[in-house]
Amino acid sequence: MIFKSVFAKYMLAFVVIILISFSVLALIVANQVINYSNQVKNDELEKIATSSAAILEPVYEGSEIGDFTEFVYSEKLMLEKVFGYVDNDDEVNVFLTDSNGKILWYATMLDSNKEMYLDNTKMVPRDAVQSILDGEGLDIEKTTLGGTLGHPCYVEALPIEVEGKTSGILFVTTVSSKMYEFVSSTVKTIIMSCMWVMCGAIIASYFINERIVRPIKKVSHAAKEFADGKMDVRVPVTGTDEVAELAMAFNNMASSLERNEETRRMFLANVSHDMRTPMTTIGGFIDAILDGTIPPEESEHYLTIVSSEVKRLSRLVSTLLDISKIQAGERKFTMEEFDICELSRQIIISLEQRLNDKKLDVEFECDADNIWVVADRDAIYQVLYNICDNGVKFAREGGKYRLCVRMSDSKVLVSVYNEGDGIPDGDLPYVFDRFYKSDKSRGLDKTGVGLGMYISRTIMDAHGETISVRSTHGEFCEFTITLKRHE
Repeated sequence: MIFKSVFAKYMLAFVVIILISFSVLALIVANQVINYSNQVKNDELEKIATSSAAILEPVYEGSEIGDFTEFVYSEKLMLEKVFGYVDNDDEVNVFLTDSNGKILWYATMLDSNKEMYLDNTKMVPRDAVQSILDGEGLDIEKTTLGGTLGHPCYVEALPIEVEGKTSGILFVTTVSSKMYEFVSSTVKTIIMSCMWVMCGAIIASYFINERIVRPIKKVSHAAKEFADGKMDVRVPVTGTDEVAELAMAFNNMASSLERNEETRRMFLANVSHDMRTPMTTIGGFIDAILDGTIPPEESEHYLTIVSSEVKRLSRLVSTLLDISKIQAGERKFTMEEFDICELSRQIIISLEQRLNDKKLDVEFECDADNIWVVADRDAIYQVLYNICDNGVKFAREGGKYRLCVRMSDSKVLVSVYNEGDGIPDGDLPYVFDRFYKSDKSRGLDKTGVGLGMYISRTIMDAHGETISVRSTHGEFCEFTITLKRHE
């Protein structure tokens, strides 16, 4: 298609707009010129006709000739003197008729010495004569008076009246061809201007369009490469306009997708590791029991290990199913009132053994013995347990570990603080992303797959509440959730 590209469509629209604009401009200018010309010609002819009639009427009235036709025929030299004052450059013509419209005398002012009597059969149309006799006059217009003039002219006519009686009619005309030549020249000038402006606009539009389309083509090319798996492709950003914003948006999207792809690969690697390790352990111990490598008296010990590994696999599968339900919107929450202080105590008690193993300095602070909140108890237990579990996991041995429950207006703030390595500043924005693990070496977190914080944020979002984190790398980390307070 010839107009398939953005440039072709843009240029077509631009050319059409210019053509329409200049066409309207030409019509307006031509109309204004014609109207102005008509007004000027009307004033000019009216002035000549009025002045001529004012001179002619007293002369005719003072003559001894009673018939106007005989007066015209006998006073040719006088008529030449009367109309000789007319500016020869105006191309003004004058002729006289009797009251019936028969032309008696005709003079061309471009040559005041030239005069002629027209054939008596030459008559001004009766309707024009009657209009003049009735005092309505003639509208100045491009006319030939029914073919009498032979070519289009502007016409002004006045009756010659003596003692209240119309004896004849004075016609003053001027050719209209020059005016229309001027209008035609003006329109041609506008058309030529339009062509030059259009050429300049096309050239300018080409460079402007190239400046706009070239970056878009780069984005399109980069998108195709990205789709082929080149995750590191980026678009150069120049300027601050909308196209630059598009390039920046593409780069941000590409960075986000690249990061998601990296975390997805890490997730698959972690899940594979976390599933393969217990399955290898389970398979090895069961085979050893069956083939007698493990004596019967030790079977119970190893079966306990197998049971522990099965539960670990069950927790992993449960987490994966949980995230699937959340993404599908199938998990429902039941809002109820419960004591968040009591729930926090239960979680701390359940972690007592691990807290003691790491010799942590545990602090538990509540603004009151009982603080009631409105939320899904099981879901909040999952969130708070996950935060507390991470706090123990990443705490420095012998460091401080604190769980605080505080009231603030209509909200309750629950925070978990631990001294340890904390989270690097560059990782803080991604803590709540899917599959994110700050401990990529698995030195401290050997079982997590990077879904706990994502699930926690999803649960808090569903409650209309928030979960946040602040940390100083190498010193501490603190997670805080908000809950609606029950009044």
